[in-house]
Amino acid sequence: MRAVYWWPPVGLAALVALGVAVGSGTTPLDDWFHHTYYDHPVLGRLLFVTDARVQFTAWLIVVAVAVFRRRWRLSAVVVLAPLVGVIASRLAKRVFDRYRDDALAYPSGHTTLLVVVLGMALLVFGVTLWSVVAASVIAVIGVLGQGFTYHYFTDAVGALFLGSAVVCLAAWAAGLDRCQPSCDLDHSGG
Repeated sequence: MRAVYWWPPVGLAALVALGVAVGSGTTPLDDWFHHTYYDHPVLGRLLFVTDARVQFTAWLIVVAVAVFRRRWRLSAVVVLAPLVGVIASRLAKRVFDRYRDDALAYPSGHTTLLVVVLGMALLVFGVTLWSVVAASVIAVIGVLGQGFTYHYFTDAVGALFLGSAVVCLAAWAAGLDRCQPSCDLDHSGG
């Protein structure tokens, strides 16, 4: 749980370092992803996890569960964290000024939002081995989908740093700790 405290500055530093390293152009890794997509356009199907309708539906379910459980502070965090992620991504895009075609690209807003929504799901449903593995697989699918299609791959990697920093800040803001017996935020259950 200590990562909640130390990861945000590390993640943001990694976002900045990668942004400075890749600059405003493409990298050989980014080029490989795009050439692979041109040879295998079926890879575009990986975008389904970053589709706005899918992410919005998942977010609504997570909010509904948090509200149903009457976890009000967590509910507020779950509502606000994706907005914070999107705003942070848009601000970072202006700072790094990296374009892909005619759009600002670094970091990927779709990937940032995906990571934040997945993180909120973990906070609401619980952090277990299977839930972390499932969220990680979905995040990798989203990173690959964006890296093969609309973004440079490194844009999606930068978004992982930003999104995970937002998730850790959200966990801190929600007041979560490792002593949550049966989702008992105020520890009144024992």
